Formats: sequence, structure tokens, C-alpha cells
Amino acid sequence: MHPLDNPVWAALSGPQKVHADRRGRAARFDPEISPFAAVDDPADPRAWRDLAALAGPADPALVAAPAVPLPPGWVSTGGAPGVQLVGTEYHGEPDPEAYPLTAADVPEMLDLAARTRPGPFRGRTLTLGTYLGIRRGGTLVAMAGERMRVPGHTEISAVCTDEHHRGSGLATRLVAAVAAGIRARGEVPFLHAAADNTAAIRLYERLGFDLRTTMQFVAAVPA
Repeated sequence: MHPLDNPVWAALSGPQKVHADRRGRAARFDPEISPFAAVDDPADPRAWRDLAALAGPADPALVAAPAVPLPPGWVSTGGAPGVQLVGTEYHGEPDPEAYPLTAADVPEMLDLAARTRPGPFRGRTLTLGTYLGIRRGGTLVAMAGERMRVPGHTEISAVCTDEHHRGSGLATRLVAAVAAGIRARGEVPFLHAAADNTAAIRLYERLGFDLRTTMQFVAAVPA
């Protein structure tokens, strides 16, 4: 199995295991970092029993895989179809205006993510990798960064721009800058996007990302 076939498990059992809460064949990120969780084999109910020991009704596990058939004893609380794109030939380029975000920027990052909804972003998501931002008039108006790391690949995530600054190419520049940093480590950038976010998907394809597979993002709790 390719690591990108089950990226959350590949991250939590590999390069990002330091962030994992693991039980047997299941693992999840610290909920303050990310809601993502995974099992080593989504088709095996025994692995889901291990995940049930980690998940709870207060913070549903968000599972991402090409197909996520929930086994008996689990209830979906939400989710959406998505796509996975890989920039095999995309190298990006540094941007002189993009600067590394730090813990001091987290309140603004959380506010921007809440308004633009690029996907799950929490108080300690910043610890997963490099996040870059662009400011206008002293205010953070766009950001993008690194989320899941699997062998040979790093995910670009939290790509978002304040509504008053869209259409000026900030997202394109930040994706390129984050990708350049990933390439500098000898890794390949990849992305996830909601299947109905056609504008973002078209942007990524124009940049040189190729559709690799469809994904299902399912938030679930043990019944």
C-alpha cells in the first residue's frame, strides 16, 4: 500500500508519531492539534475497536481514506467527499513576502481559519510543520502550511485568504512557497480538497498538481 492510500495512518505511525495517541492498530492526533484519526486497515473491524478506545462523543474522530465504510458500532456525525492531489512535478518557489508564522500568530490564524474554513485548524496545528503568512496593513490576510507528513511526502494545508484580498494571487504564492520548502527536503507536496471546492481544485491543477484519488472524510464516534 502506498502511504498516500491511508495518509493519516502513514503520518501517525511514521514521521509524526510524536504527535500520536496510539492504541494497537489505531492512532489519532492530539485533539488540540488535529481531529484526524486512523486505523491501519479500514476494512478490519478489529482495528476500529482499537480506535473506539481513543475516540469519544466530545471530539469525533475524523477519518480520511479512499473509502471509509464505518463498521457496526460507529455513527457518522458529519463529513464530506474529497480529493487528493499530488504535485509530482511541482516545485514551487520561495516568496519574499511570505514569513514563518509562530505561536504569537496563532490567535490571528485561528480567526482567519474560522472565517475562511479551509479545513480543521486548531490551537496547536502550527506544531505540525512550517506555516507561512502574508500581511496587509499589519493584519494576517492569507496563510498556508504543512500538515500531514508521510514517507516521501508532505501535505500542504490551511490554504486560505481573507475575502477582501481574494483574487490577488496570495494563495498561489503561498502554496508555491510552502511547496518550495517541502522540495528542499527532497519530498513531494500533496493536497486534499473538498470535492465540491472546484475553484481550489482548478487552481491546484493549474499549478501542476494531479488528481491522485478520491477521498472520504468522515467524522465518527463509537455508538
